[in-house]
Amino acid sequence: MSAPEEETAAPDAPADNTTDLLGFAAALGAYAIWGLAVLFFKLLEAVPATEVIAHRISWTVVFVGLWIIAKGRLGEVRAAVADPAVIFRLLASAVLIAGNWLIFVWAVSQARVLEVSFGYFINPLVNVALGFVLLGERFSRLQGIAIAVAALAVAVQATGLTGFPWVSLALAFSFAFYGFLRKTVAVKPTPGLFVETLVLLPLALAYLGWLDVSGTGHFLADPGRTVLLVLTGIITALPLVLFATGARRLPLSTVGILQYLAPSLHFLLAVFAFGEPLSPTRLVSFAIIWLSLAIFAADLLVRRRALRPQG
Repeated sequence: MSAPEEETAAPDAPADNTTDLLGFAAALGAYAIWGLAVLFFKLLEAVPATEVIAHRISWTVVFVGLWIIAKGRLGEVRAAVADPAVIFRLLASAVLIAGNWLIFVWAVSQARVLEVSFGYFINPLVNVALGFVLLGERFSRLQGIAIAVAALAVAVQATGLTGFPWVSLALAFSFAFYGFLRKTVAVKPTPGLFVETLVLLPLALAYLGWLDVSGTGHFLADPGRTVLLVLTGIITALPLVLFATGARRLPLSTVGILQYLAPSLHFLLAVFAFGEPLSPTRLVSFAIIWLSLAIFAADLLVRRRALRPQG
């Protein structure tokens, strides 16, 4: 996952049924790809996570760059790189998203997808909490209850593990802080992601070059893995484009509810495809977090109805 904000503000209501269907399909496709990405990265579990991320950065520059050129949006990139303040913030967000990717890929390779799922389930609630702490936003009574219930879920999860659930919390907080930083920069997601990966590209290429010289790299060593490493760029760029398309056409409440699809797929794949153990304590923690998200979703719907014009 890599796009916590929209390309443009989503309208209160779709322009027509066709646009609504297109937007829903695009957003659904984006979250489905983010959810099923664990299957893709599972195929690369023999490759060190650091090498996978170096390739992901490099090939994302290529594919997102081609998309930006095709859409005639290089001007947005030039405007971003011309402003030192924007570059500084995008550098900070780049470090956060690269760290998020690294933890995600490592967790998948270590059969810890349930922890990945839990992290992305609590992420929306962490976003609300950060808005309260950092932006002075006030959350509603239902949001406060949802956050309290989520905290209980984290506590229960911790008791069911041999240690602190750092993977889940690191994923949730890194993605939340990434979203916070991106909301403070006047750059849309696609050109923003291009600049973020571009500033990380020298480090990624230097690392890949060192792997090649030392003979420990996996690129070109096996045709199948080589193709998969190249596709890390597409697996990053494609859902971003789909998400932007959906966000322009759907109400924010709809997009907010759809975001639970990705961690739901993570959960189902972890249990039924990868056979990760689901202890009673861990199941209880997921049940509690699902309760908190139900409360959170109910609040979204209540707010949506309150904003709807009275006819």
